[in-house]
Amino acid sequence: MLSIIQAAGWPIWPLIACSILALAIIIERFFSLKSSKIAPPKLLDEVIGVTRTGIPSADVVTQLESNSALGEVLGSGLRALNADPRCSAEDLRASMEASGRRVAQRLESYLSALATIASAAPLMGLFGTVVGMIEIFGSQAPGGTNGANPAQLAHGISIALYNTAFGLMVAIPSLIFWRYFRARVDAYLLTLELSAQKLALHLRMLRK
Repeated sequence: MLSIIQAAGWPIWPLIACSILALAIIIERFFSLKSSKIAPPKLLDEVIGVTRTGIPSADVVTQLESNSALGEVLGSGLRALNADPRCSAEDLRASMEASGRRVAQRLESYLSALATIASAAPLMGLFGTVVGMIEIFGSQAPGGTNGANPAQLAHGISIALYNTAFGLMVAIPSLIFWRYFRARVDAYLLTLELSAQKLALHLRMLRK
Protein backbone atom coordinates (compact mmCIF):
# COMPACT_ATOMS: atom_id res chain seq x y z
CA MET A 1 0.00 0.00 0.00
CA LEU A 2 2.84 2.36 0.88
CA SER A 3 4.44 1.72 -2.49
CA ILE A 4 1.16 2.68 -4.23
CA ILE A 5 0.96 5.91 -2.23
CA GLN A 6 4.55 6.71 -3.11
CA ALA A 7 3.91 5.96 -6.79
CA ALA A 8 0.76 8.13 -6.76
CA GLY A 9 2.73 11.15 -5.62
CA TRP A 10 1.70 14.06 -3.42
CA PRO A 11 -1.76 14.66 -5.04
CA ILE A 12 -3.07 11.50 -3.39
CA TRP A 13 -2.69 12.84 0.17
CA PRO A 14 -5.81 15.05 0.04
CA LEU A 15 -7.72 12.01 -1.24
CA ILE A 16 -6.45 9.92 1.66
CA ALA A 17 -7.60 12.63 4.08
CA CYS A 18 -11.05 12.64 2.41
CA SER A 19 -11.28 8.85 2.63
CA ILE A 20 -10.50 8.90 6.36
CA LEU A 21 -13.06 11.65 6.96
CA ALA A 22 -15.71 9.81 4.90
CA LEU A 23 -15.09 6.59 6.82
CA ALA A 24 -15.40 8.41 10.15
CA ILE A 25 -18.70 10.01 9.06
CA ILE A 26 -20.11 6.68 7.85
CA ILE A 27 -19.26 4.92 11.13
CA GLU A 28 -20.65 7.80 13.21
CA ARG A 29 -23.91 7.91 11.22
CA PHE A 30 -24.39 4.15 11.54
CA PHE A 31 -24.28 4.47 15.33
CA SER A 32 -26.29 7.71 15.49
CA LEU A 33 -29.11 6.63 13.16
CA LYS A 34 -30.10 3.44 14.97
CA SER A 35 -33.83 2.93 15.32
CA SER A 36 -33.53 2.64 19.11
CA LYS A 37 -32.04 6.15 19.26
CA ILE A 38 -34.41 7.78 16.79
CA ALA A 39 -37.81 6.12 16.73
CA PRO A 40 -38.37 3.11 19.03
CA PRO A 41 -41.23 1.11 17.49
CA LYS A 42 -43.52 0.95 20.58
CA LEU A 43 -42.83 4.38 22.04
CA LEU A 44 -45.86 6.13 20.50
CA ASP A 45 -48.25 3.44 21.78
CA GLU A 46 -46.72 3.73 25.26
CA VAL A 47 -47.12 7.51 25.29
CA ILE A 48 -50.72 7.28 24.11
CA GLY A 49 -51.42 4.67 26.79
CA VAL A 50 -49.94 6.82 29.56
CA THR A 51 -51.79 9.97 28.49
CA ARG A 52 -55.18 8.27 28.63
CA THR A 53 -55.17 8.83 32.39
CA GLY A 54 -53.85 12.38 32.23
CA ILE A 55 -50.86 14.44 31.16
CA PRO A 56 -47.61 13.05 32.66
CA SER A 57 -45.61 15.13 35.14
CA ALA A 58 -42.66 17.26 34.10
CA ASP A 59 -40.19 14.62 35.36
CA VAL A 60 -41.80 11.92 33.22
CA VAL A 61 -41.77 14.24 30.21
CA THR A 62 -38.07 14.97 30.77
CA GLN A 63 -37.36 11.25 30.86
CA LEU A 64 -39.36 10.80 27.66
CA GLU A 65 -37.44 13.57 25.89
CA SER A 66 -34.13 11.92 26.77
CA ASN A 67 -35.33 8.54 25.48
CA SER A 68 -34.95 9.19 21.75
CA ALA A 69 -35.55 11.72 18.98
CA LEU A 70 -39.20 10.63 18.79
CA GLY A 71 -39.48 11.00 22.54
CA GLU A 72 -38.12 14.53 22.26
CA VAL A 73 -40.78 15.47 19.70
CA LEU A 74 -43.64 13.88 21.61
CA GLY A 75 -42.35 15.24 24.90
CA SER A 76 -42.35 18.79 23.56
CA GLY A 77 -46.10 18.51 23.01
CA LEU A 78 -46.69 17.16 26.50
CA ARG A 79 -44.48 19.88 27.98
CA ALA A 80 -46.54 22.52 26.21
CA LEU A 81 -49.67 21.09 27.84
CA ASN A 82 -47.98 21.02 31.24
CA ALA A 83 -47.12 24.69 30.83
CA ASP A 84 -50.61 25.60 29.61
CA PRO A 85 -53.41 23.01 30.00
CA ARG A 86 -55.60 25.15 27.75
CA CYS A 87 -52.99 25.14 24.99
CA SER A 88 -54.67 25.27 21.57
CA ALA A 89 -54.22 22.57 18.96
CA GLU A 90 -52.25 25.01 16.80
CA ASP A 91 -49.84 25.85 19.63
CA LEU A 92 -49.43 22.17 20.44
CA ARG A 93 -48.64 21.36 16.82
CA ALA A 94 -46.25 24.31 16.57
CA SER A 95 -44.36 23.13 19.63
CA MET A 96 -43.85 19.65 18.19
CA GLU A 97 -42.95 21.05 14.78
CA ALA A 98 -40.24 23.24 16.31
CA SER A 99 -38.86 20.25 18.16
CA GLY A 100 -39.03 18.21 14.94
CA ARG A 101 -36.96 20.80 13.10
CA ARG A 102 -34.25 20.62 15.76
CA VAL A 103 -34.25 16.85 15.54
CA ALA A 104 -34.11 16.97 11.73
CA GLN A 105 -31.04 19.18 11.87
CA ARG A 106 -29.29 16.65 14.12
CA LEU A 107 -30.27 13.71 11.92
CA GLU A 108 -28.82 15.44 8.87
CA SER A 109 -25.51 16.22 10.60
CA TYR A 110 -22.43 15.47 8.46
CA LEU A 111 -24.50 14.31 5.49
CA SER A 112 -23.62 17.45 3.55
CA ALA A 113 -19.93 16.79 4.27
CA LEU A 114 -20.28 13.24 2.96
CA ALA A 115 -22.03 14.52 -0.18
CA THR A 116 -19.25 17.06 -0.68
CA ILE A 117 -16.63 14.33 -0.47
CA ALA A 118 -18.55 12.23 -2.99
CA SER A 119 -18.62 15.20 -5.38
CA ALA A 120 -15.09 16.46 -4.79
CA ALA A 121 -13.17 13.17 -4.78
CA PRO A 122 -13.41 12.60 -8.58
CA LEU A 123 -12.30 16.19 -9.18
CA MET A 124 -9.35 15.68 -6.84
CA GLY A 125 -8.51 12.50 -8.72
CA LEU A 126 -8.72 14.46 -11.96
CA PHE A 127 -6.34 17.02 -10.49
CA GLY A 128 -3.89 14.21 -9.78
CA THR A 129 -4.32 13.05 -13.37
CA VAL A 130 -3.44 16.53 -14.64
CA VAL A 131 -0.37 16.57 -12.40
CA GLY A 132 0.62 13.21 -13.84
CA MET A 133 0.20 14.51 -17.36
CA ILE A 134 2.41 17.46 -16.50
CA GLU A 135 5.03 14.99 -15.26
CA ILE A 136 4.76 13.06 -18.53
CA PHE A 137 5.24 16.16 -20.66
CA GLY A 138 8.03 17.27 -18.36
CA SER A 139 9.86 14.02 -19.07
CA GLN A 140 10.41 15.19 -22.64
CA ALA A 141 13.85 16.74 -23.01
CA PRO A 142 13.94 20.29 -24.41
CA GLY A 143 13.96 20.15 -28.19
CA GLY A 144 13.31 16.44 -28.15
CA THR A 145 16.97 15.61 -28.92
CA ASN A 146 17.57 13.15 -26.09
CA GLY A 147 14.11 11.54 -26.11
CA ALA A 148 12.00 10.93 -23.02
CA ASN A 149 13.20 10.21 -19.52
CA PRO A 150 11.74 6.69 -18.92
CA ALA A 151 11.71 6.96 -15.11
CA GLN A 152 9.99 10.34 -15.12
CA LEU A 153 7.58 9.14 -17.82
CA ALA A 154 6.61 6.08 -15.74
CA HIS A 155 6.24 8.25 -12.63
CA GLY A 156 3.90 10.62 -14.46
CA ILE A 157 1.75 7.74 -15.72
CA SER A 158 1.52 6.21 -12.22
CA ILE A 159 0.46 9.56 -10.73
CA ALA A 160 -2.25 9.98 -13.37
CA LEU A 161 -3.69 6.45 -13.06
CA TYR A 162 -3.45 5.98 -9.31
CA ASN A 163 -5.08 9.33 -8.52
CA THR A 164 -7.91 8.72 -10.98
CA ALA A 165 -8.58 5.27 -9.51
CA PHE A 166 -8.32 6.42 -5.90
CA GLY A 167 -10.62 9.37 -6.53
CA LEU A 168 -13.30 6.99 -7.78
CA MET A 169 -12.66 4.57 -4.90
CA VAL A 170 -13.41 7.38 -2.45
CA ALA A 171 -16.31 8.92 -4.36
CA ILE A 172 -18.36 5.80 -5.13
CA PRO A 173 -18.76 4.46 -1.54
CA SER A 174 -19.30 8.01 -0.26
CA LEU A 175 -22.12 8.53 -2.74
CA ILE A 176 -23.69 5.16 -1.96
CA PHE A 177 -23.67 5.75 1.79
CA TRP A 178 -24.88 9.34 1.41
CA ARG A 179 -27.91 8.14 -0.52
CA TYR A 180 -28.49 5.37 2.04
CA PHE A 181 -28.33 7.73 5.02
CA ARG A 182 -30.39 10.35 3.18
CA ALA A 183 -33.18 7.81 2.59
CA ARG A 184 -32.94 6.63 6.18
CA VAL A 185 -33.23 10.16 7.56
CA ASP A 186 -36.20 10.89 5.29
CA ALA A 187 -37.94 7.75 6.57
CA TYR A 188 -37.29 8.75 10.18
CA LEU A 189 -38.60 12.26 9.61
CA LEU A 190 -41.80 10.86 8.12
CA THR A 191 -42.20 8.59 11.15
CA LEU A 192 -41.69 11.52 13.53
CA GLU A 193 -44.20 13.66 11.65
CA LEU A 194 -46.90 10.97 11.57
CA SER A 195 -46.34 10.10 15.24
CA ALA A 196 -46.66 13.76 16.25
CA GLN A 197 -49.90 14.06 14.30
CA LYS A 198 -51.31 10.93 15.98
CA LEU A 199 -50.42 12.21 19.44
CA ALA A 200 -51.89 15.66 18.71
CA LEU A 201 -55.14 14.06 17.52
CA HIS A 202 -55.23 11.79 20.56
CA LEU A 203 -54.72 14.68 22.98
CA ARG A 204 -57.36 16.77 21.22
CA MET A 205 -59.91 13.95 21.53
CA LEU A 206 -59.11 13.53 25.23
CA ARG A 207 -59.79 17.19 25.94
CA LYS A 208 -63.21 17.18 24.25
